[in-house]
Amino acid sequence: MHPKRPYLRLHLDPWMLIISLIALTMMVPVAMIGASLFSPTSHSWLHLARTVLPDYITNSLLLMTGVGIGVLVLGVSTAWLVTSCQFPGRGWFEWLLLLPLAAPAYILAYLYTDTLEYFGPVQTWLRALFGWQRATDYWFPNLRSLGGAIVLLSLSLYPYVYLLTRVAFLEQSTATREASRSLGCSPWRSFWLVALPLARPAIATGTALALMETLNDFGTVAYCSVSTFTTGIYRTWFGLGDRPGAVQLAAVLLLFIAALVVIEQRSRRQTRYYQSLARPQAPSPYRLQGWRAGAAWLLCLAPVWLGLVLPVLLLVAMTLRNASVTLNSSFLVLGRNSLLLASMTALLAMGLALILAYGLRLHPRAILQLEVQVATLGYAVPGAVIAVGTLIPLASLDNGLDGWMRQSFGLSTGLLFSGTIVALVIAYLVRFLALAFGAIGAGLAKIRPSLDQASRSLGQGPGQTLLAIHAPLLRGSLLTAVMAVFVDVMKELPATLIIRPFNFDTLAVKVYQYAADERLAEAAAPALAILLVGLLPVIWLSREIALAGKAPSHLPMSTQLDQ
Repeated sequence: MHPKRPYLRLHLDPWMLIISLIALTMMVPVAMIGASLFSPTSHSWLHLARTVLPDYITNSLLLMTGVGIGVLVLGVSTAWLVTSCQFPGRGWFEWLLLLPLAAPAYILAYLYTDTLEYFGPVQTWLRALFGWQRATDYWFPNLRSLGGAIVLLSLSLYPYVYLLTRVAFLEQSTATREASRSLGCSPWRSFWLVALPLARPAIATGTALALMETLNDFGTVAYCSVSTFTTGIYRTWFGLGDRPGAVQLAAVLLLFIAALVVIEQRSRRQTRYYQSLARPQAPSPYRLQGWRAGAAWLLCLAPVWLGLVLPVLLLVAMTLRNASVTLNSSFLVLGRNSLLLASMTALLAMGLALILAYGLRLHPRAILQLEVQVATLGYAVPGAVIAVGTLIPLASLDNGLDGWMRQSFGLSTGLLFSGTIVALVIAYLVRFLALAFGAIGAGLAKIRPSLDQASRSLGQGPGQTLLAIHAPLLRGSLLTAVMAVFVDVMKELPATLIIRPFNFDTLAVKVYQYAADERLAEAAAPALAILLVGLLPVIWLSREIALAGKAPSHLPMSTQLDQ
């Protein structure tokens, strides 16, 4: 008698299934755009490729080049000054230099254009001072240009480079820097030959983040009359009603992002750092005196003043001066809509990110790691691309469901998904899930695995362990995830413009519409609300960095660069 052959059972863990489902859902919008690269070329796309595509490519490349140079100069120079030099106000600038990250570039564009235009207060004062009568009597820079967009985006995005570069400078070995001094290197030569090469990976990462945000920008380039891919997608979709053409433009923009990611990774592929976990003792700073101290103070003050302080003062003055126009029932409705979207998305993103991070902790397998990477890929993709990729499958789902309901019950369901805030929340989740996952994943990594083992030995399942043990310990990380997603949703413009339902505007959308109609007084209160909300996480981040910088160091650190 032959023994029975055991049945082959496939064990499917619920956490693995949930992670796969989340990753598949988050992947669909980007996959839809990527698949359009292999679809047949339409006549409308051929027309776009002959007429406007060269301008989109040229302007995008010029914009990226200019912003890249701008954020490098501002971010690296200020990070070096506050890390390695001693001058008046250095302690304040350490955290003040992060604050312009809260000011979206499109708000800067509206404010500075209104202030510096021909009939604005600056040029009016100059004409009265020098007796000029006409515009031809003098020259004044035009902010509504490619150069103006580069300056404004650089002021808003340089904190990406500043933050990562400053951390890299702080983590560099004291012995390496002191050795360069003992060999006779001046502060300038030590910066160029030692500190800058060691910080190259952090600088490359910060610059890549800034350039991704540059390609995602819509409000600034639209107001400055610069034709880029994001403006082209919006005009093609809504102005021309050409959905296939907009999809093809989004696919080309996706190729730009992919190329940028590959270049950033290859630029530091052969550069490796080996460090211990402790923070090194900072070397004694170079003491600046005289005009050098004054120059360092002005260099650090300029981006803070132009990127945050002056815009806040202008917005407060405009809001108070036009309070009856700006602070009305319409403003309350806009604030309610923005808070609703931001709150829903932030809470959902926190929940999904917690599931992904904890599921990966339970099953650290290569396939799950790949799925999580796919699920969090959206942050590198511009909002306009995600918006188009979200609408296509949701519109097909709506049409299919409506057709089935008509045939089966004689009822029309209309737009259940693509015409509601559901589509907006999905697009936001695709784009910003990476922010929540990064915060929660970092928090989970600090919890010792022995706690999981102890909980399981007491009969607690994975879900019970997560709720009873990890959730209380992750309170700070969960709050960080919610706050980061909340703020980014509040100021997100491209995706909201494309997907929002009819008669459902947010603060960001209304600021764009008011500014496009030259109704800047009415745009003041919504713009000020966005900026003030954005300040909260940036101030909190600055505080955390300052506290981390004061933590004692008990272990030595060695830094080694392998080429």
